[in-house]
Amino acid sequence: MTEAHPQRLAGWRVLVPRAGEWGARAAARLRAEGADPVIVPLIAFAPPSDPAALAAAASRLATGEYDWVVFTSATTVSALAGAAGAHVGDLADAAAPGSGSPGPLVAVAPTTRVAAVGEATAEALELAGVDVDFVPESDFSARALVEEWPARMPGLRVFAPLSEIAAPTLVDGLRGYGLEVDEVGAYCTVTASPDDAGRAVLAGPLDAVLVTSGSVARALVELAPELDPSTVIACIGPRTAQEAAEAGLAVDVVAARQSIRALIDALAAAHHPHLAPTSEENSP
Repeated sequence: MTEAHPQRLAGWRVLVPRAGEWGARAAARLRAEGADPVIVPLIAFAPPSDPAALAAAASRLATGEYDWVVFTSATTVSALAGAAGAHVGDLADAAAPGSGSPGPLVAVAPTTRVAAVGEATAEALELAGVDVDFVPESDFSARALVEEWPARMPGLRVFAPLSEIAAPTLVDGLRGYGLEVDEVGAYCTVTASPDDAGRAVLAGPLDAVLVTSGSVARALVELAPELDPSTVIACIGPRTAQEAAEAGLAVDVVAARQSIRALIDALAAAHHPHLAPTSEENSP
């Protein structure tokens, strides 16, 4: 058995562009590889342009008017919780020791089945009191959701709360099966406004940046226009890599799967291709 080697990124300063649970997991895995992660959110989330439409769809979800609901991010879970009158922070509070059982933060009728794009989204749903019926196995992406979709009976009604700038991959794919997809904007994605410490990080030396979406790529170009060309740009998947390139970034690393593990493993493997990855037991 090959001995695990946890220091493939020893001494590397790596920018993690998202906070919250995702950022914490990414930072933990980077530390396991010997890196020095710095979390500076590059994007922020705002209410949708039509909150009334989201609230109405959330009401239909609670009363069982949909056969399926599909969640493409933990942010979408928080947006639905907000539409139901809960606060985004309640998702974290629900998991806090001694917090008790606050009841479901997202109301889903028992007759409605629930799909989640990946493990992090599924965990956010569980914290919100929602059981998940389907998570794609091949990849954590909209493409995988469509390719592995388990219910292709024409006429099934699907609720798809999405970012207002989401690509049409999911909706077009499901409609291609004859499903009736109710696409509703759940939130807007905007460029963040880093504090002084965040701006100092962006202006200082960085060995690598994790790029998790086209929005992050565009925000990076806007917030760090003088980024050192030697900084490694690591993208979470081929579509993100394409959008990063279109934004003007020189992409160095592309993960095969849209997951934290795949992204950081791809970065570490590119830096030290002959060293074994961190052991499964010691990293998220």
